[in-house]
Amino acid sequence: MLTRIELEQFENENLALFAMRSSQTRGREYEIEADELRTEYQRDRDRIIHSAAFRKLEYKTQVYIPHFGDYFRTRITHTLEVAQIARSLSRSLRLNMDLTEAIALAHDLGHTPFGHSGEAALKRLLVAEGGFEHNEQGLRVVEFLEERYHDIPGLNLTYEVREGIIKHDTEYDSPSVPERFSPLEAPTMESQICDLADEIAYNNHDIDDALKMDLLHIDDLKEVDWVYEVFEKAREALGGGVADKFVKYRAIGSLIDMHVRDVLGTTQANLVQHNVKDLADVRRLRGVHLVSYSDEMKMKMRVLNDFLMRRVYRHPIVVRMSTKSERLVEKMFTLYTEIPEQLPLKYQARIERDGLHRVVIDYISGMTDRYLIDDYSRAFEPTRHGA
Repeated sequence: MLTRIELEQFENENLALFAMRSSQTRGREYEIEADELRTEYQRDRDRIIHSAAFRKLEYKTQVYIPHFGDYFRTRITHTLEVAQIARSLSRSLRLNMDLTEAIALAHDLGHTPFGHSGEAALKRLLVAEGGFEHNEQGLRVVEFLEERYHDIPGLNLTYEVREGIIKHDTEYDSPSVPERFSPLEAPTMESQICDLADEIAYNNHDIDDALKMDLLHIDDLKEVDWVYEVFEKAREALGGGVADKFVKYRAIGSLIDMHVRDVLGTTQANLVQHNVKDLADVRRLRGVHLVSYSDEMKMKMRVLNDFLMRRVYRHPIVVRMSTKSERLVEKMFTLYTEIPEQLPLKYQARIERDGLHRVVIDYISGMTDRYLIDDYSRAFEPTRHGA
C-alpha cells in the first residue's frame, strides 16, 4: 500500500526540478492534519470532485441550445476534457499531474448558467462595480461559498490550486489577482498547462459540436485550410464509404494531437531559451508564457478563432439563444435586487454583511441553466407557484 510519504518521495525522485512538489505546498488557509495515503494535491482533486459546484457543471452549458439535448457539451464534459489534455501535457513534461488535474477540474467552477452569455449579462449589470469575472467567482466558490465543513468556509484548498484558478490566463480570461496571490509572481507550470489545455479543448470541441448540430459541414472547413487538410487526411486513412461522423472523430483526435505536440515542443524550447532550471526560475518569469503554442500555431489559431466566431458563435441560432439567455439573467438580477425578499432566506441573511449585489450574484451564478429557467417561470408565470 502506497503512503503519502512514499508518493512524495516518488515526486522528489521523478518530477522535473521546475515542477511543483506536493511537499513544497504553501499550505491551506486553515491548517489540517496531513492524510496518511494522499498527497495535498490529491486531496484537493477529491474535494473538488465531491463539491456541489462541480456537480452543477453537468447542468451548465457553454451556449444554451435546448433542442440539441445530449449532443451539446456541458461544462462538466468540457472540464473533464481539459483535465485529460492537461494530465497528458503534464506527464510528458514531468510535472505534477495531481496539481494539474486539480486546477483543471476547478477552472470553471465560477461559471454562470448559460456560459458566456450569462457572464456577459452580469458584466454589463455590474460595470459600475468592476464587472463580473468567472475566475474571480470560482475563487470565491472554493474559498467561501461551498459548504462542506461545519467549522470553516469553502473547500480549504491549497494555495497552488487556488492560485491556478485566479491566475487562469487565456485569450478570453483576464482576472484581477489579489495581493495575497502575489500578482507579480508567475504561476506554476502546472497552472500554465491548464490554460493551454482549456484552449485546446474548447477550440477543437466547438468544431465537433458545430458539426454535430449542422451549424457547420465539413466542406465549410475549407475556409480554414489547415483544419480541412486534417479532415481530408482522416478520410483518406479510413478509406472510401466511411460515414462523416467517423471522419470527424478521427480528425478531431488528430487536431488535438497536433496541438499537444506543438505545445510540448514549444514549451521545451521556451525552457531552454529562458534558462529555466528549477521552480524559482518559473516563478520569476511573470508575463512569460513558458507553456505556449509556437508562433506558427498561434497564427493558425487566430484564423480558426475568426472562422468559429463568424460561422458558429454568431450563427443565428446561437445568437438567438444567447440573447434569450442574457435577458433571463438580467430579469432575475433585477427581480432580486429590487425585491430581495424573494431570495432564499440563507441568502437574505448575508445581505447586511456582503451587500445586496454580491449576494444576488452568488445566487444567480450558482444556478444551473434549468434551475434559472424554472426560477424565472416561478417568478413571472401566473400559473406557476413560487415554492
